[in-house]
Amino acid sequence: MKLVDHFKHGLTSPICLTWELTYACNLACVHCLSSSGRRDPRELDTAECRAVIDELQRMQVFYVNIGGGEPTVRADFFDLVDYAVDHQVGVKFSTNGVRITPERARRLASGDYVDVQISLDGATAEVNDAVRGRGSYATALRAMDNLAAAGFGEFKVSVVMTRHNICQLDEFASLADYYGAQLRLTRMRPSGRGADTWEELHPRPDDQLRLYDWLVAHGEKVLTGDSFFHLNALGETSLPGLNLCGAGRVVCLIDPVGDVYACPFAIHEQFLAGNVRDGGFAAVWRESELFGRLRAPQSGGACASCSAYDACQGGCMAAKFFTGLPLDGPDPECVKGHGAAALATADRAGAPRPTRDHSHTGPVRGRPVVLGMPTTRPLPADRLCDESPLAGTGPR
Repeated sequence: MKLVDHFKHGLTSPICLTWELTYACNLACVHCLSSSGRRDPRELDTAECRAVIDELQRMQVFYVNIGGGEPTVRADFFDLVDYAVDHQVGVKFSTNGVRITPERARRLASGDYVDVQISLDGATAEVNDAVRGRGSYATALRAMDNLAAAGFGEFKVSVVMTRHNICQLDEFASLADYYGAQLRLTRMRPSGRGADTWEELHPRPDDQLRLYDWLVAHGEKVLTGDSFFHLNALGETSLPGLNLCGAGRVVCLIDPVGDVYACPFAIHEQFLAGNVRDGGFAAVWRESELFGRLRAPQSGGACASCSAYDACQGGCMAAKFFTGLPLDGPDPECVKGHGAAALATADRAGAPRPTRDHSHTGPVRGRPVVLGMPTTRPLPADRLCDESPLAGTGPR
């Protein structure tokens, strides 16, 4: 049996998992998969986070992808990173760079088993800031300057591919090379606020072909996190990766309040498997009815008769779900055109919406990114981050 066939039936522990520590964020990216901005007052506290890490150590999880929100705004963030590493759980975390100061860059560079991913969605400020907010490009480059000066090594430049930045692939690669970093490309999904901007931002068919050809030529140097296996139907050359939707099989998501979802891009009650506060993470992973269904043999549905099914495996579950397509149908970006045909007859107005929205209620977009930790007056629990996304990040 091939290794990927073992993965289809699930593992006793995930290879890795995504953990969003907080929904608090100083930005308001238009494609944010978790609709982040304001802190949820119910988020796991330091002791609860350590308990999760203890459990991941016992389960021998290789590493955890920490995100948000902007995870570094938690006052205990760097202590939690140290705690994870000390307990044999590697850490990869994504950040917009707002708190990667020279001092923190040196602290990160001095440790082991920690990887940093700087989010950047344009090789120029014009393209990036239109998506992530004015000043965010400069903030990301400042963070990369600090990591490079500290001798961090091969950090990651993480890019969500849109129709506006696919033409900048060579520039992204050059930027990564300049910093001695590695380029990481991920697919845009219609999740979170991305559900509202997907029509405007998602790559068109000619963009998909351009991306596929570029990855075939340069893929050995680029990380993709198995984002683009739906593109394999374009040619005889398969892109590196599992060619598999790993939701609930080898990966999952823990959100800031401890809810466990099958997929980081499918934050919806239909994909909610349980909560770590109810018996721990291992119980959810191993006993969830939802995960059991996902690990059962799957039919190809409407895609089974397609000659490209073995290459693309029907595409992305989350992309189908949030565009109103059936889970056993074609991917909305199916390179054979079946997705476009399905979208034409789908009830787009009735497509599911993400379960929660933590977007800022005040004017955030268009303002420069603020460095440092501004002093703010205390806010009621239900208004944390309305005025400052860094509110409530002091010691507790």
